Amino acid sequence: MKKIAILFSLVNLGLFTGGCESFVDIKTQGSLVPKDVTNYRYLLNNTSAYETGIILGDLASDDIAIVDAAQQTSLLNISYSYYKNTYTWQDDIFPLSTSYENDTDWNTMYARIFRTNTIISELPTSNGPETDKAKLTAEALVHRADAYLTLVNQYGKPYNATTASSDLGVPLLLTQTFSQSLNRASVETVYQQILTDLKQALPNLLATQQYNTLPSKPSAYGLLARTYLYMSNYKMAEAYADSALALRSTLNNMATMTATSTFPKRINDPEILLSKIASYGTSAYTPTAMRLSDDLLSLFDANDQRYNLFTVPASRVSSTYTGRYFYREIITGENRNLGPSVPEMMLIKAESLARNGQATQAMTWVNNLRKNRVLSTAYTPLTATSNDDALVKVINERRREFCFRMLRWWDMRRLKSEPLFQKTITRTFNGVTYTLAPDSKRYVLPIAQYLTKMNPELVSNP
Repeated sequence: MKKIAILFSLVNLGLFTGGCESFVDIKTQGSLVPKDVTNYRYLLNNTSAYETGIILGDLASDDIAIVDAAQQTSLLNISYSYYKNTYTWQDDIFPLSTSYENDTDWNTMYARIFRTNTIISELPTSNGPETDKAKLTAEALVHRADAYLTLVNQYGKPYNATTASSDLGVPLLLTQTFSQSLNRASVETVYQQILTDLKQALPNLLATQQYNTLPSKPSAYGLLARTYLYMSNYKMAEAYADSALALRSTLNNMATMTATSTFPKRINDPEILLSKIASYGTSAYTPTAMRLSDDLLSLFDANDQRYNLFTVPASRVSSTYTGRYFYREIITGENRNLGPSVPEMMLIKAESLARNGQATQAMTWVNNLRKNRVLSTAYTPLTATSNDDALVKVINERRREFCFRMLRWWDMRRLKSEPLFQKTITRTFNGVTYTLAPDSKRYVLPIAQYLTKMNPELVSNP
């Protein structure tokens, strides 16, 4: 047994170590009452504690290409070793030689899990209406499920129904105590806990919330659809996507936009079912700016507003860079959303239809999205010649819609065994060539050495 505290920094968790009474001691100005249910509303309103997500998957994916010598040289600085190591699929992303670096993705998710465990554990004995307790518990369950879905898709093997019960997932911590075993639960066990949390939450969630940082029924439906997609259970994924779309289906119409000035703020964006953001924003600054790979760039044309509005030529980033760069965060002034969204539900439904032999219906859903993404003066509907062709077009649309939002790496993991999508990725960094084959073990990111060294029961990925 090890102290869970070593999993993440406790700097931001001090208010939890003594329960809500400590929180009141720190922040009370006459408005909070020890053990009152209202305290947990305030805790869940702490957006930064629940919204911040991950970064490493974007760096490992084939969305990105770091090819300019000036950028590569800058990233050789030890301060950016995590960036370089992830981009080149190293066995160690956070080696002990750079032990001052922490795996922010791991830390952030387990810090969130600790917070949600505390809320879930303490709410039953708090003072207040049972309906309020149930609602707040439901919100915490959604945040916990999202954290575990993120962790298992980064540090566990892709879900495979035949091996998931033996494949290593991540430590499954479900209570608020600091001392727990860090043995890794199986991928199957982690996924089942995610489903359990979300289904338990659903009856007590509101249909709408004032801000999309707060979980609602569409949030839970969206995460259930996403979870089942990554379990390759397309029938259930489609069913929950339908449930989400029945409650929230608004799209932002980019087809006539000439600038992003009218684009809604993330917190009120009607497309977002639950706002989650990358752990490092402003990714358009040098040297960590994200250059679109040639493979990704080939999927766009000049009529696609996602290309026009959210990417820029290299000269906007640096005079020594070439190509095209993802610039959405600088343009909008906000971090990119990683959470479930209306477009994701539409494309999950489209993929399920394509896989079920309904190519025409699948393309209808793709085109319903594209009508709001392609210049209205140039829009023409896509068609498919076969079910496989429809499926390829759905996946390509996912790449255009969700580039640099973590889902591409997750998609690469789940699709790598399908002949239709298998490929070997090669990239050169500082004169060395690196290859990611479909059967590579590096589709599972390594757990940081400092974590496994301090926790012998925390088995490393091979």
